[in-house]
Amino acid sequence: MDFIRKIASWYFSKQALPYWCVLVYDTLVVLISGLVCLTLDHGVHATLSHFLPVVCTLGVYLLFFLVGFRVMRTYSGVLRYSSFADVYRIGVANLIGITGILIARWFLAFDKVFVPIRSKELIFIFLMATAIMVATRVLMKVIFEKVIEDKNVRRAFIYGVKEGGIALAKTIRMEMPTRFSLQGFVSDESDMIGHVLQGVDVYRNDEHLQKHMEAKHVKTLLVSPLKQDDFFRNQKMVDALLEAGVGIYTFDLGQKWDGHSDINASQLKEVQIEDLLPRNEIEVDLKAVEALLSGADILITGSAGSIGSEMVHQIAQFAPARLILVDEAETPQHDVRLMLKREFPEVEAVTIVTSITNESRMENIFRTYRPKYVFHAAAYKHVPMMEDNPSEAVLNNIQGTRVIADLSVKYGVKKFVMVSTDKAVNPTNVMGCSKRICEIYCQSLNKAIVEGAVTGETQFVTTRFGNVLGSNGSVIPLFREQIKNGGPVTVTHPDIIRYFMLIPEACKLVLEAGTMGKGGEIFVFDMGQPVKIAELARRMIRLSGATGVDIQFTGLRDGEKLYEEVLNDEEITKPTFNKKIKIAQVREYDYADVCRDIDALVATSLHYDNMETVRQMKQIVPEYKSQHSVYEVLDKK
Repeated sequence: MDFIRKIASWYFSKQALPYWCVLVYDTLVVLISGLVCLTLDHGVHATLSHFLPVVCTLGVYLLFFLVGFRVMRTYSGVLRYSSFADVYRIGVANLIGITGILIARWFLAFDKVFVPIRSKELIFIFLMATAIMVATRVLMKVIFEKVIEDKNVRRAFIYGVKEGGIALAKTIRMEMPTRFSLQGFVSDESDMIGHVLQGVDVYRNDEHLQKHMEAKHVKTLLVSPLKQDDFFRNQKMVDALLEAGVGIYTFDLGQKWDGHSDINASQLKEVQIEDLLPRNEIEVDLKAVEALLSGADILITGSAGSIGSEMVHQIAQFAPARLILVDEAETPQHDVRLMLKREFPEVEAVTIVTSITNESRMENIFRTYRPKYVFHAAAYKHVPMMEDNPSEAVLNNIQGTRVIADLSVKYGVKKFVMVSTDKAVNPTNVMGCSKRICEIYCQSLNKAIVEGAVTGETQFVTTRFGNVLGSNGSVIPLFREQIKNGGPVTVTHPDIIRYFMLIPEACKLVLEAGTMGKGGEIFVFDMGQPVKIAELARRMIRLSGATGVDIQFTGLRDGEKLYEEVLNDEEITKPTFNKKIKIAQVREYDYADVCRDIDALVATSLHYDNMETVRQMKQIVPEYKSQHSVYEVLDKK
């Protein structure tokens, strides 16, 4: 048995037999089948005494079989991945051969030139050759799947039957090298239960599914492209699979599969935690965005950050005239530069390393490149860091935003889009308050332009949303690193919840809201259902397959609150062009008053007196109430 296994392993380690090898084999099968049938009918002595004429006759008849092989391309399949389609092709090809011989015998009087072979014998040749060809392919398939199944090959069930499931089954069986061995289908449809598809059983999706998977030693579930939405909505099923340590794979199709086009095995990817978060599909009118941004000079601040870099990637697809990218982080900015050269070599891009607070440098940039659109994503965003450094939050977030906003007006920018955060609503920390002051400044400036108090044409639009998955410093990369190191996974509080959105989704909404806005709006994104961070951590641990990794609760950090709000209590919203985007109706501020307040705040921050800086921030934003912070004492006063 070991010898057979070694021989089989050697053979199956090859990619596939060349076409000509399969063709030669099928040719020999036809010849041998002919000799065997004639020997059985006429005897060994008679066949051997006329051996040469018999072989010549079979050789001529073989030409008709070769025509059938060519028409049906029976030699093009990989033997180990044979399916019913291959059996069908073999049968039709041999039938073409026999039919051709019968027609030739009728019109060309073959029996007078070659050894006469009766119709009964031709039928036996057809049946025997077909049976041997099919049996060989089945044997190769069985040996490959049962005898030498690689330890790296995952035994898998497919969730979904009919078109989607069958397409997926064919895809994984044709993949080389093989990653999955199909052991069964899982169906929600009662009419399919108990049937056999692709040689395996169809099981019901119920409480007994885990037992069936364990009995088959299956630890992988592949989700059909047509069943992905149903699967992700079935939280009970997902949790049960994760709890059992089952790996889940879906197709990363980029768009809905039409049920007809080919799918590539390279699109099959293991489910990540981002895929399991409850959220609805986001649809954005990118055609309208492209119409506005195509051919325009566009400046993006914070271009090396999580949001900024994705904005660069998405905007580059719209063929802008030029991208002006500003960030003070040199290495990430260099990475963005390389990405553009690699993926969008036709897009002119200027990558600049500087701080948005460097007013003279920023004015030089605006004067030189005259951008038409500005997307302002640069900001200090880490809550605990800004609690310890409120002066930096003021100088970078507030003063930096003011510099970019004022220059946008001065140099005729058409639209200024600021990326804000849900932490600006009823802020409980320095970072959130700094972003709220940025919102106030941009709105009051837009109002002043509309009223004629400030000369300009720039429209100021603010976009506000929650956490983005996978961003620098977010919980997802942190949890992954902690799980990789064996734990513990640290969560601040058992009840803390957050809204999450994928970076590409958030950026698409920013682009649509920013370009469609008329000025003065604060656009609020529908973030879907909030997620409990502790449950997120548990799912990530289960998804990783790690054992012995505990969750440790460390207590709320400075300035952190249990839940984030999207709107202020005094605010209401109204609908927009996109059901996922709403406009927050907020109280208005006088531009002159805001300027005086910010001037005073910036002057104070230059003395690096944390308490006085935060006190003045609270005066500008009265709803700012500190939590878990040394600045709570200011609220009591």
